[in-house]
Amino acid sequence: MTIGVKVFDEMGWPDEIRAPYALVDAWLKSVPAEQLALKRREAEVLFRRIGITFAVYTEGGDPERLIPFDLIPRVMAQAEWQSLRKGLEQRVRALNAFIHDVYHDREIIQAGKIPERLVLNNPQFRPEMAGLDLPHDIYTHIAGVDMVRTGPDEYFVLEDNCRTPSGVSYMVENREVMMRLFPELFRRAGVAPVAHYGDELLETLRSVAPPNCPGEPTVVLLTPGIHNSAYYEHAFLADEMGVDLVEGADLLVKNEVCYMRSTSGLTRVDVIYRRIDDDYIDPLVFRPDSMLGAPGLHYASRAGNLSLANAIGAGIADDKAVYIHVPEMIRFYLGEEPLLQNVPTHDCSKPDDLAYTLAHIEELVVKAVHGSGGYGMLVGPHASKAEIETFVAQLKARPHDYVAQPTLALSTVPTFVESGIAPRHVDLRPFVLSGDKIRIVPGGLTRVALRDGSLVVNSSQGGGTKDTWVLER
Repeated sequence: MTIGVKVFDEMGWPDEIRAPYALVDAWLKSVPAEQLALKRREAEVLFRRIGITFAVYTEGGDPERLIPFDLIPRVMAQAEWQSLRKGLEQRVRALNAFIHDVYHDREIIQAGKIPERLVLNNPQFRPEMAGLDLPHDIYTHIAGVDMVRTGPDEYFVLEDNCRTPSGVSYMVENREVMMRLFPELFRRAGVAPVAHYGDELLETLRSVAPPNCPGEPTVVLLTPGIHNSAYYEHAFLADEMGVDLVEGADLLVKNEVCYMRSTSGLTRVDVIYRRIDDDYIDPLVFRPDSMLGAPGLHYASRAGNLSLANAIGAGIADDKAVYIHVPEMIRFYLGEEPLLQNVPTHDCSKPDDLAYTLAHIEELVVKAVHGSGGYGMLVGPHASKAEIETFVAQLKARPHDYVAQPTLALSTVPTFVESGIAPRHVDLRPFVLSGDKIRIVPGGLTRVALRDGSLVVNSSQGGGTKDTWVLER
């Protein structure tokens, strides 16, 4: 099964330009290719000066690598965005309800709506969280929902990132660079702002202060340190929020209260936006050899003295086998029909789904249930015979570890590549903030597959990024 066989170009380029892109189309026709090339080099200089780099550990972790940035924005009409926004709010409300239920009464399992093994046998399930009530029952305070478009009104959710979604710094910095390079274009376009993301994040984190918070909550951002591939983003977000960027050694737990060491002594910490994995957060509870977190953080949380965002155990909702059941979660917890569609997904742990996947593997995308970053997956139509044979063997040996999906005809957006302006496939990661209410800045991070015909947009796999414009009028 292939969804949307004909590729939808969001601009309608080059023949029938869609209304949201009218200004961008006129701009591209008026700007010589030489000037675009010059602006692209200028953008690279700006990004390097800002220091927005990332590392790919499998390739030596070069800390000086830039994610390629494309100058041609992706544009959405306000009505398109509002429709997406409603679906995102609904989906994240259901995901938070599911995670809360998993660590409490497990009503969805008792009702037979989701298999017990997907929860209790999941490596991201943390029994240590059982029975712990969190402020507003929120577990994934920052969620990144990966989406693709296949037609004018057809969007599909590819996956939910409920642990530690990254990339929001690129959304903000892409906008900053575009505004510096093309201020007149921005003035004319009327693009909804994203620069307030840091303020929205801080308000969200403050709103989930723990029950025993004595006053105005103190928020910090916990990073693994400068060698982490996303360290730039950690420092960027701490700066945007105006909070301290800390490492595990900066934190101390006394009498189940968390403190931050500083030159003026100990300062109580109420909320930690943590960018380290569950396993490393508290060596007293999880990995005893961890030097990244601090002993006692989990106990401070259980005592009602500390909020961790995202909560320990939120990763249960990242699982690609659990993803299959999100539409049912929406019906079960909210009593509503899903506004956003899942990609039809085959659960290879089921004999019939496995048989179908093996018979049609050359047409399908096969994904490791716990994979991320574009790794652990097979894109059947673009795979070699040897790659397919390898995946067939893995599927037969460990069918529970895989799901399969049709190869989507991802929408394209005109992109400035070496050969000129050409269509390239894109996805979208909006960032959903949940606390006392749900906050979403307009748009999100658009990732673009820069190689001709490629469907893999991940930066670790050669993808780039674009600025995402939501028109205000």
